[in-house]
Amino acid sequence: MKKKILSLSCILTALFFVSLLSAQISISPDPFQVDASITITVDINSGASNCNSLSNPTKVYMHSGIGDNTNAFGFSVVGNYGQDDGVGQMTNNGNGIYSITIVPETYYSLTATQAADATKLGMVIRNEDGSQELKASGCSDFIFNVGVFQATVTNPTATTTILNSGEDLIINANNTNGLADYSLKANGAVINSNTNVSTYAYTDANITENKNYALEITQSGTTITKTFSVLVNPGVIVQQIPANLVNGINYDASDPTKVVLVLDAPLKDFIYVAGSFNNWNPDSSYSMKKDATAGSTKFWLELTGLTAGQIETFQYWVVDQTPAANSPMMVKTADPYSTLVLSPFDDPFIPANTYPNLPAYPAGQEREVTVLQTGQADYQWQVTNFQKPKKEDLIIYEVLVRDFDGDRNFQDLIDKIDYFKNLNVNAIQLMPVMEFEGNESWGYNTSYHMALDKFYGTEAKLKEFVDVCHQNGIAVILDVALNHAFGRNPMVRMWMDDPDNDGWGEPSSENPYFNQVATHSYSVGSDFNHSNAITKAYVKQVVAHWVNAFKIDGFRWDLTKGFTQNCTASDENCTNVYQADRVAVLKEYADYSWSLDAQHYVIFEHLGGNQEEKEWADYRVSGQADGISKGIMLWGKMTGSYAELSKGYAAQGDISGVGHNSRNFNAKRLIGYAESHDEERIMYTTQTEGNTAVQNATLLPSALLRASTVAATLITVPGPKMIWHFGALGMNNSIFTCSDGSVNLPGGGNGDCKLDTKPQPQWTQNWLADANRSQVYNDYARINALKINEPVFEGDYEILPDGNNIRQRIYVWDDTLPAATLKNVVVLANFSVANLSIVPNFPYTGRWYDLMDPTGNTFVDVTNTSDPINVSAGQFKMYGNAQPQTLSTTAFASNDNVALYPNPAQTAFSINKDVKKLSIYDVSGKLIKTFKGNFTKASAFNIENISKGLYLVQIENELGATTTTKLIKL
Repeated sequence: MKKKILSLSCILTALFFVSLLSAQISISPDPFQVDASITITVDINSGASNCNSLSNPTKVYMHSGIGDNTNAFGFSVVGNYGQDDGVGQMTNNGNGIYSITIVPETYYSLTATQAADATKLGMVIRNEDGSQELKASGCSDFIFNVGVFQATVTNPTATTTILNSGEDLIINANNTNGLADYSLKANGAVINSNTNVSTYAYTDANITENKNYALEITQSGTTITKTFSVLVNPGVIVQQIPANLVNGINYDASDPTKVVLVLDAPLKDFIYVAGSFNNWNPDSSYSMKKDATAGSTKFWLELTGLTAGQIETFQYWVVDQTPAANSPMMVKTADPYSTLVLSPFDDPFIPANTYPNLPAYPAGQEREVTVLQTGQADYQWQVTNFQKPKKEDLIIYEVLVRDFDGDRNFQDLIDKIDYFKNLNVNAIQLMPVMEFEGNESWGYNTSYHMALDKFYGTEAKLKEFVDVCHQNGIAVILDVALNHAFGRNPMVRMWMDDPDNDGWGEPSSENPYFNQVATHSYSVGSDFNHSNAITKAYVKQVVAHWVNAFKIDGFRWDLTKGFTQNCTASDENCTNVYQADRVAVLKEYADYSWSLDAQHYVIFEHLGGNQEEKEWADYRVSGQADGISKGIMLWGKMTGSYAELSKGYAAQGDISGVGHNSRNFNAKRLIGYAESHDEERIMYTTQTEGNTAVQNATLLPSALLRASTVAATLITVPGPKMIWHFGALGMNNSIFTCSDGSVNLPGGGNGDCKLDTKPQPQWTQNWLADANRSQVYNDYARINALKINEPVFEGDYEILPDGNNIRQRIYVWDDTLPAATLKNVVVLANFSVANLSIVPNFPYTGRWYDLMDPTGNTFVDVTNTSDPINVSAGQFKMYGNAQPQTLSTTAFASNDNVALYPNPAQTAFSINKDVKKLSIYDVSGKLIKTFKGNFTKASAFNIENISKGLYLVQIENELGATTTTKLIKL
């Protein structure tokens, strides 16, 4: 099943039950003991049919582990999957034969207990980068027995057997290496035993209750335990479901001792709820009732006698006695609507500082379990009436929590709120934070869409982050992957094809949520069928959860091209042309979002045909009964054009597509961006491919100047904009940077490292204190502040290069604004590697102010609108007909050679003049701190509580004269 194992963590932790081997691998001696030297030999010439195989590998690796009958990799794993680092490398013996010699106990660093309990050795054979694997017969991983004493249960063949009440269970088993003693327990009590036999047979008759069996086989002091179970069909009580319940856990606000569980499960016969509250051994009282409503497929159960505040865990044991071919009769699964799940695969690797007091995973269970806790205290929101920034004014900062800072959690973001605030962004967009498979991920491999991934922190911590953002005028947007889900998802597993019976699979023909084959050409994971009412209900409940419980301001919908049922996986053309069903269902989801929050941001990553995008962008923009303009925002990728210009070339540098006019949208709903998580860093491209003539674009100082120029020609264009994290510090690490700092570009044969965890030079090297990088940051901050605060940037625009794209000119205007205000802006950008003159074509003569100078002291008096203006290589000029009203500070009367010392300063500074008043502003013109008094040259001004960055210091003397100068805070 090609998608059931997503990543290394899945490979390490999946439950392997298949022990069918082939001649591809041999172990000598066989059988072998855990403390004996063994030689493992693989013949790569004998690839199994219908499986991946090794084709002319440079090297061959054994990625292997050791464990017990439950998990062949459970005790220890050796190998770093996909890494060519020598760990597990096999010796090339020629002719496609490779071998490695190990002593298992030593090789896997087993404890004495683990060595005594080890019964299985598992392995995957791969090439040097993991792009090729060698499989055993049945396309499963290789599993070998450890020890000369082995035991097998030949009946029952299934882990769980479904019986009607009163039926019998026949139990047969045998062992190797001579005679053994057998002891059979049911629900912890011995019900049969036999000694000194090599075969075992017993019939447990007239079974009327669920039973968990343990067959213990002992030989010479060594015991092997085989476990299996019986689930009795309880019969289903049909009863009307109580009113006003939703799918999942329904807490009772007035009674913390009870909850009602609801599961929508078409085609299922009966369902048990097993959990900590019944010792994971449910009886018929924990069988879910079937809703009596005509046509309903819902099951429900009220749990009573719970303790307020006590953490409980549970699963649904879902049974279909006549499933589709290759589908399991029973699936144990967490609730698909879980808001917190515990995972035996990922939780052991979650740091305690990120998720303190993480509940323990229940011993003896398998796969995810749902956490239930009544009587939880509500988060106390500090901001209850957040006013969202206008869609037209949005400056969105896209963040991957994992790669933002060293702890990789929400606390890192909270701790750096000044970084965002001083940058003057007004929205933060988090890449998916819903429960995904593994811990080291971008998050698009989502398995539980309503559960927060614990690797980033607790629910309370995310709410605190949202609250802190709202306190600072910053909206929070979540990236959601609702085109698909991955194999741990309960709705995949409850209706799955599982021919190898390992508990993982792809959607079966009976799956009510998912297509068996994707109906578009961009498939990942299992593809949702959004034409089904049950899928729509799920999506809407996911939306409501994040909006209502977390006060999330908007969603960025990933891969919206996949929301159609009209195409095939191989038909690229169909996927990329107008699809009416896709337009309709996504409008329906947008309408639902707006029904919850009329100002909710709806953003689509479509990157597709203009017809669909225009229909969404202009949808419900005007004429709304509530007076609130809606409209769906669309991602507008411009990476290639900005990269070409930043490198110092003109040919492909057409940036006209950055604004909504290029798409014929009536509303400003295009989110133009130069960088995103999915695109190569422009700084990296500039430094590796830039024009080296005249003023070399590849040199860091030159490339950083160009980063500011990219910002000036991107953000000033009316409409929402987005920046990728650390673009505002000139991040120049390739997106293909590996976790060790090396770079593996696509096509290099070693994996491209795109998804790898990235180094953190922006913090470890203190980029904010670096003069060149902090200048980029301050330029972004100034441009962002102008964009957000000045009404002109909600007006009209034109992009008219002077002769060619290397000399960009952007005109922004709003003729409805008063003449004395900032109503016209001209941006001139020289992307050449040589100093150039640009004909500005100002709209009229007069005084034009340099908008990048917060003091207002820099301007040009224009007598001829076509007189050229010199712009240095890679730099820009931004002029306005008036000084910004929202950002202006007091006009300065004189400059009397004022100096600050030390400058830069860490904790305090002094001035070489006597002053009466001193005010500190950030680069956007926002007042940060004021000192009043009769200060002398010896006076010190404390700035310990001010964030690092560039500031303007306004000084007033006893005569009332004012002046300004710059301060760098380290």
